[in-house]
Amino acid sequence: MKVCIAGGGRVGRYLAQNLLANRHKVVIIEPVEAQCRMLADTLDISVICGNSISIDTLRTADVASCDAFVAVTGSDEDNLVACQIAKQEFGVNRTVARASNPKNRGLLHTLGVDTVVCGTDNLSHILEREIETDNIRQLLSLGGGTASLNEILLPADFQFAGKQVMEIPIPGDTILVSITRDTEFIIPHGNTVLLPWDRILCLTQDDSLHLLTEAWGLTDK
Repeated sequence: MKVCIAGGGRVGRYLAQNLLANRHKVVIIEPVEAQCRMLADTLDISVICGNSISIDTLRTADVASCDAFVAVTGSDEDNLVACQIAKQEFGVNRTVARASNPKNRGLLHTLGVDTVVCGTDNLSHILEREIETDNIRQLLSLGGGTASLNEILLPADFQFAGKQVMEIPIPGDTILVSITRDTEFIIPHGNTVLLPWDRILCLTQDDSLHLLTEAWGLTDK
């Protein structure tokens, strides 16, 4: 997926590093020129020097092409406004804001931010779980947010269609729990064949879901 991060401070840099490590595309918006240069040199990514609540700045960052917009500046008010602009003006599907003051969490939700995060731990995992596609949907968060139960709809052009489970890559800590095929419910085994439009229920650690979807060609982000 492609993510725009508003705020290139410690939290924004930490999030960008984690997303890049998981092979996501990242662009950062940061108002301080010296910080912009440091981020661009250190992370080797696109860094837009400007105010994240400016429509022109968000347009320069090509926010409309992003799957998610994450605002982690030190101002809860700016984070809210930036998320509102990203969603309303540029049609970003998912917005995430950091709330420095936990008392603002409910307000940011009420005013349209999809996900509000108060702490910095596991921010990248929270973001990845929140981004749903036509093919992937999280059903349940488990283990205190370290794992999840997900439903994956195999597309018509699924590259491993007709292959047995034992023949296809299943990277990381992933368990295929069940397959729903029309009205048929299947417990998968090594010789079970996967077909287009199968609905796969799988249990994954948070750092495994993106590996699975990449290996199965379910995202071009």
